[in-house]
Amino acid sequence: MNSYLSMTDEVKEALDSEKPVVALETTIISHGMPYPQNIQMAQKVEQIIRDNGAVPATIGMMDGKIKIGMTPEELETFATSKNVEKVSRRDFPYILSAGKIGATTVAATMIGAALAGIEVFATGGIGGVHREGEVTMDISADLTELAKTNVAVVCAGAKSILDIGRTLEYLETHGVPVVGYKTSEFPSFYARESGYGVDFRLDEPSQVADMLRTKWALGLEGGAIIANPVPAESAMNHLEIEGVIKQALNEAKEQNITGKHVTPFLLSRIKQLTDGRSLATNIALVYHNAQVAAQIAVALKA
Repeated sequence: MNSYLSMTDEVKEALDSEKPVVALETTIISHGMPYPQNIQMAQKVEQIIRDNGAVPATIGMMDGKIKIGMTPEELETFATSKNVEKVSRRDFPYILSAGKIGATTVAATMIGAALAGIEVFATGGIGGVHREGEVTMDISADLTELAKTNVAVVCAGAKSILDIGRTLEYLETHGVPVVGYKTSEFPSFYARESGYGVDFRLDEPSQVADMLRTKWALGLEGGAIIANPVPAESAMNHLEIEGVIKQALNEAKEQNITGKHVTPFLLSRIKQLTDGRSLATNIALVYHNAQVAAQIAVALKA
């Protein structure tokens, strides 16, 4: 095992016994939701994964180690500490060598999962090409990680604050399969639709598992997106949320908010503008993704 990894007994036993394991990120806890909703969400997501036959492995950085699985106390630290850094691929050497607390983004969680031998990861939505990305070159490292790291990412599409069309074009260029899970349309995080299609539709966990096994057996490096729409009863209207996002984006521009600070600002502002409905939708889609990810992880071990 890599000397920088630190596993809980539960995760280590599961991996040693080749039981299904699902990776989870920590940025959603530290930067994506307010307290106490964030810790309640993190605890329930882990329970959903256990209830569906897999073992949860929440990933983050503490004390110079990449934590693969967390104790309740460690989860609480990520939920309450004001000193949590947001970590992507470039940040690993600094955060680990400095012994700082680092919350993993999609890209960083994929790296941690791959180092531990975990093939399935449940998150909210992936990062992507930001709106006006053709000018700013603001493109998430999540996309390049998906092109080279063998982890399947179950998500509710790309965050709807992004340029979804350009995000999908980037993924196509890098050979990342975009699977619609029980859908033919790529979801847009808060809404079930985006106006864009997926590469192919699969309706069963076993079909997804077969596709992933085939991809990796062929030596085709990189992950896959399993796009799982938010449940209909929790979804927001696509046109309504689009109007809210445009207002929030304009405010971010007026306040000169850039780089990794954009997404937390937008998520917080969208929550305010929707009177909290966006947060409820965010939590619902994370729970749904955890359930589907566990089912796919189980099918991969069948």
